Amino acid sequence: MRTEDRDKRRGRNWMSAMGILFLVMAAIIAIRNLVLTTSQFSFGFYLDNYVNSEITNEKFVIAMVIGGIFLLYWGYYRKKEDYGPPDEHERRRFGP
Repeated sequence: MRTEDRDKRRGRNWMSAMGILFLVMAAIIAIRNLVLTTSQFSFGFYLDNYVNSEITNEKFVIAMVIGGIFLLYWGYYRKKEDYGPPDEHERRRFGP
């Protein structure tokens, strides 16, 4: 691949996509829990679920946000392997 192509494709891998998916799903779960909980209880009860000692959906939201940020970081800043010059097959597949 050329250097320009690598810069254009920066961050386009499965780890970045999964990181974004984790963050979107965490936001959906947090908003759903906020709407359902505050319709029956108070907002303080909703916030208490983030810091109490029980395992709740809100704890999974925190874990999903941390996991999503980690996957995004790994997807954008991981070291790219360079196996040397392309062989004959890669030269035909990736350009003139």
